Amino acid sequence: MNKPSIPKGTRDFSPIEMAKRNYIFDTIKEVYALYGFQQIETPAMETLQTLMGKYGEEGDKLLFKILNSGDFMNKVSEEELAERNPLHLAARLCEKGLRYDLTVPFARFVVMHREEIQLPFKRYQIQPVWRADRPQKGRYREFYQCDADVVGSDSLLNEVELMQIVDTVFTRFGIRVQIKINNRKILSGIAEVIGEADKIVDITVAIDKLDKIGIDNVNAELREAGISEDAIQKLQPIISLSGSNEEKLQTIAEVLAGSEIGLKGVEETRFILNTLNKTELKNEIQLDLTLARGLNYYTGAIFEVKALDVQIGSITGGGRYDNLTGIFGMPGLSGVGISFGADRIYDVLNALELYPKDAVNTTQLLFINFGDTETAYCLPYVAKAREAGIRTEMFPDSSKMKKQMSYANAKGIPFVAMAGENEMNEGKLMLKNMETGEQQLVTIDELVLKIKG
Repeated sequence: MNKPSIPKGTRDFSPIEMAKRNYIFDTIKEVYALYGFQQIETPAMETLQTLMGKYGEEGDKLLFKILNSGDFMNKVSEEELAERNPLHLAARLCEKGLRYDLTVPFARFVVMHREEIQLPFKRYQIQPVWRADRPQKGRYREFYQCDADVVGSDSLLNEVELMQIVDTVFTRFGIRVQIKINNRKILSGIAEVIGEADKIVDITVAIDKLDKIGIDNVNAELREAGISEDAIQKLQPIISLSGSNEEKLQTIAEVLAGSEIGLKGVEETRFILNTLNKTELKNEIQLDLTLARGLNYYTGAIFEVKALDVQIGSITGGGRYDNLTGIFGMPGLSGVGISFGADRIYDVLNALELYPKDAVNTTQLLFINFGDTETAYCLPYVAKAREAGIRTEMFPDSSKMKKQMSYANAKGIPFVAMAGENEMNEGKLMLKNMETGEQQLVTIDELVLKIKG
């Protein structure tokens, strides 16, 4: 018989992994709710009409498509089959696909429900998404996204709030981070001033290497990318930007003096940073010109979060976008959003051993089973312990004591309760602390106090 397996790029999560993942999701949810965000969910599958053409040609290829139910071949002619055109055939055989991200379903949700939603609409969504990507380390075909977005408001206070959310979440996790911020309009301004609008990606990629390869090599890379000497000269103050966020903005503003869009970006960034200064963030926020997330998607502020104590890619990102719902014929709705990388946060918390103990422990108390009479005596106490909010199990079989104790150890259960003839005569229980090994004869009330500390 074949051994069972799961599809490539997917994972099973054990109870301990689930406890850790739930700790992450619950922490993020609590903070989202503190800021007035409300949770929505959308179906795992969307119509292909909703999904196709929203992620570019590459994205279309990475969509998991779902065969129509019933006789899915009935609409396909022999000629079409003979042509073997995969995209055309998929369109005939499949009307639905698994969602690729949470943003397009969110846009569809807003358009479909615009009558009943209150603008600005602050929503969060924590659900799995699917991509038919090549699985590799850290990249899966099924993974969770934790998104929060505000649509229907142009105010930069939304950006400020999202940065506060990021700061609060990572402070709660105990992860030290650096929040990097940039603005798409500043990048457009740079391109405009040096007359190289289509080269902005090359420019940011080159500047990003400054620490690693030094300014001369950065300039050489810019030349290789076909950027003129004149433009490279104009870029010098920006390539070697240093100092405080305010000093950096000053330099950028001087370079972008001739660009209206560039100066607008400087002004937006200054407002966000100045406002955040008053809120006393626990983590550092840094203006970083090399940040260039999803250039064709974002239109204003862009953010990224780096963990300081673990080598890993960005663990949260996001930004301001215009016209989220334009793809569904409802133009003019601007939004700003962030997405926490749950899988990477999981790895960081593991690497730094930052999970609180009670987030991972399951059962707190196990009652030993000595047989029918003893069990009948213990069951009311089991119920009382649960009523007091203690996670409690009764071992179902009257197996050997050693086996029941091994069960408690394997599950990391900190307390074991038992009752034999003596305990039953006194109306009490013997409580054993599995960590210290000490045993005490207690009433049920004393037991509850001991376990609840």
